Amino acid sequence: MPGHDIIVVGASAGGVEALQELARGLPRDLPASVFVVLHIGSQPPEILPRILSRKSAMPCRAATDGEPIEMGRCYLGVPGHHLTLTPGHIRLDHGPKENSVRPAVNALFRSAAAYYGPRVIGVVLSGLLDDGTAGLVAIKRRGGIAIAQDPRDALFPQMPQSAIDNVRVDHIIRVAQLGSLLAHLASTPAPDEIQFPLPQDMDIEAKIGQGVISMDKMPKLGTPSRLTCPDCGGTLWEMHEDDLMRFRCQTGHAYSPETLAAKQSELVEGALWAALRAMDENIALARRVAQRARKHNRLPLAESFEEKAHRAERQADTLRAVLTKNAPESEMAQINVEEATTAN
Repeated sequence: MPGHDIIVVGASAGGVEALQELARGLPRDLPASVFVVLHIGSQPPEILPRILSRKSAMPCRAATDGEPIEMGRCYLGVPGHHLTLTPGHIRLDHGPKENSVRPAVNALFRSAAAYYGPRVIGVVLSGLLDDGTAGLVAIKRRGGIAIAQDPRDALFPQMPQSAIDNVRVDHIIRVAQLGSLLAHLASTPAPDEIQFPLPQDMDIEAKIGQGVISMDKMPKLGTPSRLTCPDCGGTLWEMHEDDLMRFRCQTGHAYSPETLAAKQSELVEGALWAALRAMDENIALARRVAQRARKHNRLPLAESFEEKAHRAERQADTLRAVLTKNAPESEMAQINVEEATTAN
């Protein structure tokens, strides 16, 4: 009987530090394969493997599409591609973004659950928002093991806290203790897969994430909502998995409620900045017209456009104060991730 030999790990902001600590604790002879997704922006794909290889006794390298899965290896996702699993092989694809990111933790976790069932261990580390939560739900539905970093141990606790709040996690642990726990769990027999049959909705979603199934299967996943996809403008379908609510559009973009709200806020902010730019241009135009009108002694016209400029200035000042009050947390977190990566 196989053990828990498929270990999938997801992290975002603060994940570089957590993954380095995890890498230190992984033994070279770990009887499992490890797969890692980190939200790392557009960094070159060799940077993270280089960082982790300096810390780990286990070989770590960037995954390549179609390569066979080997025991005792750590495979790392590459920017711009989902890292997913198929029976015996790794897949890198350019499928629809999930929670506005690619690679997405959920896509990796869901594919692992679909094809490896109870053999899977899912680990959610430091990060913002909630990528990985839906993936852990899928792992638990298939009889796998769910682990979350202790939020008090995480630089950014939102991702592990979301997992703890929404999933019946089996272990909440500090990263320094995670390597030994994984070594122990990997050596324990996994339940028989027949006890945890593959649900149809999970099979469909795993294939959507890999771009190998048409979106006419959406009616089997949920019901149309009144919301639109921030990425493509299509209708979002509302889905429920256990107690977890999610959304996916016909194109395949997927969101949790928290990520959808964050994306909508980002779009609203963009629209407001565009409005502010238009107002500034309107002020400049009104001043220019007023200046020329005074030059030609057309005082009523000059006064009219000066009043328009003053009124627009008051409105623009109010809008500018709203926009510059606070820097977006997600933007600051991305800066911190890139800084940590560069420093290492």
